[in-house]
Amino acid sequence: MINAITLLWRKPGMSIDAFQRYWRNEHAGVITRLPGFQRYVQSHPLDENYQVKEPICDGIAELWANDSQVFRDIAVSEAYSLVQVDEEKFLDRAANTLVLTVEHVIREGPVAVDGVKCIQFFNRRKQMHVDLFQTHWRDVHGPLMATLPLLTRYAQYHVRPGAYKHGRQPVCDGFDVTWFDSKNNFYQAMGSAINDRVRLQQEKFLSADDCPQILTREHVITSGG
Repeated sequence: MINAITLLWRKPGMSIDAFQRYWRNEHAGVITRLPGFQRYVQSHPLDENYQVKEPICDGIAELWANDSQVFRDIAVSEAYSLVQVDEEKFLDRAANTLVLTVEHVIREGPVAVDGVKCIQFFNRRKQMHVDLFQTHWRDVHGPLMATLPLLTRYAQYHVRPGAYKHGRQPVCDGFDVTWFDSKNNFYQAMGSAINDRVRLQQEKFLSADDCPQILTREHVITSGG
């Protein structure tokens, strides 16, 4: 299954609260009219993401489908035309960024409705081949990350090979995604000895440049076609 991840930015001058309300309560209904998809999820950054500086984006949308043909069919559908019209009301559409990924679930578990979801943008070390990066991330880093205390679910979203064709470079090489029952549990895990080991291990395959993360609340709008 393919997960189409779109990084969203709110319309200039629009408040964060107004953006999130419209996205969840109004725009979600427009998205659910699209044909063929299996699952739609919104991740809304928590307020604290904005306390120091603007986060890398104002929201992350996930649209799941069985194969890439579904997305091609969506792109030419009348329903998608309505989505584009509605986006003008609350998004800076020129800034939207789409990345097609494949999910690798490293640790499965229940997700609390009022829990938190941390999304970290991973960028591989310079000169490291994409295949080697993804293998190391999944098979070496993944098992260590899965041992974080208080973690309830852990998944990796690997960017599909097509994003690298003709020398292109996607906005990042993947998304490292963790779920916790509460913000307090998340911060306890980040302060643990295991997380210290995780950070040291990341130096072996991640870029020395910033790998930003966003702490969000996940809203599953629909699951099932």
